[in-house]
Amino acid sequence: MKDGFIKVAAASPMIKVADAGYNAGQVIACVEKAREQGVKVLVFPELTLTGCSCYDLFQHSVLLRGAEKALLKVVEATEGVDMLIFVGLPVAAGSRLYSCAAAVYDGALLALVPRQNVAGSPFAAPEHDTAELTLGGVPVPLGTDILFDSAVLPGLTVGVELGADMDAVIPPSALHAQAGATLIAQMASFPETVSSADEAELSIRSLSRRFKCGMLMAAPGKGESSTDNVFSGLCMAAENGAVLARAEQEDSFIVTEFDVEHMMNLRRASGGFDLSDCAYELIDFGAEEEETKLSRVYRMHPHLPADPAKLPDYCRRMLDIQVSGLVKRMKYAGLDHCVVGISGGSDSTLTVMVCAMAMKRMGLPSTNVVACTLPCFGTSSRTKSNAIVVAEQCGAEVRVIDIGKSVYQHFDDIGHAHDDYSIAFENAQARERTQVLMDIANKVNGLDVGTEDLSEFIDGWCTYNGDHTSMYDVNLGLTKTQVRANLRYIASNTEDKVLAAALWDVLDCPVTPELLPIHDDQIEQKSEDAVGSYSLQDFFTHKMLICGFGPAKTFRLAKLAYSSQFSDEELIRWLRSYCTRLFSQQFKRSCLMDGPAVEAFTVSPRTGFLLPSDGENALFMAELAALEKSL
Repeated sequence: MKDGFIKVAAASPMIKVADAGYNAGQVIACVEKAREQGVKVLVFPELTLTGCSCYDLFQHSVLLRGAEKALLKVVEATEGVDMLIFVGLPVAAGSRLYSCAAAVYDGALLALVPRQNVAGSPFAAPEHDTAELTLGGVPVPLGTDILFDSAVLPGLTVGVELGADMDAVIPPSALHAQAGATLIAQMASFPETVSSADEAELSIRSLSRRFKCGMLMAAPGKGESSTDNVFSGLCMAAENGAVLARAEQEDSFIVTEFDVEHMMNLRRASGGFDLSDCAYELIDFGAEEEETKLSRVYRMHPHLPADPAKLPDYCRRMLDIQVSGLVKRMKYAGLDHCVVGISGGSDSTLTVMVCAMAMKRMGLPSTNVVACTLPCFGTSSRTKSNAIVVAEQCGAEVRVIDIGKSVYQHFDDIGHAHDDYSIAFENAQARERTQVLMDIANKVNGLDVGTEDLSEFIDGWCTYNGDHTSMYDVNLGLTKTQVRANLRYIASNTEDKVLAAALWDVLDCPVTPELLPIHDDQIEQKSEDAVGSYSLQDFFTHKMLICGFGPAKTFRLAKLAYSSQFSDEELIRWLRSYCTRLFSQQFKRSCLMDGPAVEAFTVSPRTGFLLPSDGENALFMAELAALEKSL
């Protein structure tokens, strides 16, 4: 349960219809299997102990007594097991018959939760108030407004719904989630059809996304009656719209981990939870906190789709957002030219192509894109050549403006030695480039279009009032990995072989600001030597800023994603650098220009992730220090 993770499982064992004793043995075997894997919450289908296809047998006293006896057998077998288990059975209460989820923990029956939507079934609708039922000589609460609250993992509250409850206009899971449930156990009873699995996945993904929770579903399996239907044993787990595990076979059994901390962070950001009008009864479970061994896969590039087949459409949508934002801004301002500073790097290369696309959409000639290469002390022939080739292949007007003379004059004006390679030496070049670009934009009725991307704004790898500034930045919402994905997409799909070759070479070049002198025409100043891998930085951004995780948890997940690329010491080093720059460079983000977001995350000072410009990073550094000491 460390770092907010909880290991969960869903099981659909091969049962025998109406043989409750045999079915209890199957359930117990699944419990033991789950216990060996460290599972803390286990879900079975509706009416597990009898089967859901017993028809009129549900009302027979022999079956009901057998089901009760089987449940008590399961309860007894779980003594000493630190696991919340939901198993289904029919329960008679006086003259009323309910389909119930029995919540079992450590040799105790915690509660019975009845199904609420009973149309077309032999079961009765439950009363609204929680009642008490004696089962096995022990009083047990029976009611729909019951949640199960972890005593050891803050934020973990479990609700349960059964069968047709999942298809209600307002399902119980909606009320449970609003009341604070972060994990919904879905004990299903639907049969297999040609579309049942797809429909179930659509439902579980959409509900988990809407409720910002984990959903754990188990449906009846192939041991059910085949009189009118067959059953598939579908088991599925989803979290915030993403399916984490799925199985559909005989004896289906899935295990995964839910990230409760992530769900709580999402809820705090959105609001609307812990507001239920229902008076829920909370029942505690859980013994002690322990390490949760992770089986989930954490990708190196969380800002890109997991399925490679979806990447082309993803890139098309990113490009459309960039182009649409630029077109709107130019039309609003009455402008007909774009001015771009091109360096041969990935950011400016993408920007000049976006500008060319915008001109085409506006019905203007591609020569209305003024692509300026502004060589100075650190410009290599490789980057300069790529910049010009790309701009020319896009049909842009290319201007080569050597700013060296202007920068030297500026050094003389401020009394800076020409061989003093301090920060003033670097920043003077960046600010001169920005001044030139903005002034050209004024001359041609144009817009100075910025090239800086989201990753560089987060780490502050830009010159304040230099490349940090533009009139509109089409890369403002794209991480470096997204910028490069767009370039790969264009290079892979263009019929222009000259353009494609230049783009592939751009992608092969190290990221560089080109602000320090070079020797033998070789790129020497490499951004990633100073601020770390941009792939790793983008991973940190996703986990720390979007998911809201601390440095220690981010380190744990980075180890899983980058185990073959970085040592523990390197990950700690770059995490420390990231946390330092995140706070120290906020003043640059506090006055950013306009630019479109492509994800539901940006660092815009108007609508994005905000920090005080003079905030302290002491808590982050303390967590990193404790982590380093523990390794």
